[in-house]
Amino acid sequence: MSSTASELNALASTTTVDFYMRLVKKDGAEKHFVHASKFFTAFWGLVAIGFALFANLVENLIEAVNILGSIFYGSILGIFLVAFFIKVIKGPAVFWAAVISQLVVIVLFKTTDIAYLWYNVIGCVGVIALAFVINLVINKD
Repeated sequence: MSSTASELNALASTTTVDFYMRLVKKDGAEKHFVHASKFFTAFWGLVAIGFALFANLVENLIEAVNILGSIFYGSILGIFLVAFFIKVIKGPAVFWAAVISQLVVIVLFKTTDIAYLWYNVIGCVGVIALAFVINLVINKD
């Protein structure tokens, strides 16, 4: 229980401080941010419950982690590869390429029987290829 409470507290604190206070409500009272933190604790608790329900559908926890990881890690790898090795591609192109690639991977996961490890490759290659195309379209000059 203490590990779970620590995890939920850390996620809620990070969400409140790094996102909510910076992007949503910059000038709020302490009481407001305490309520926001409680809300985010409940939110992350529901996310954890959702993951537990999903993990119940597969054979074991390792497979559940690999499936969820494969859905998201390919796009993240593509972002890092572009950032480190392809300096001519700018941030907005990479952002939109990652969003589109992630949506494609999620649609493929829901509608096809592709082995889940292929989603890493599809997401990564999708981000790199789309970032090139989007960067060309945005920077026609």
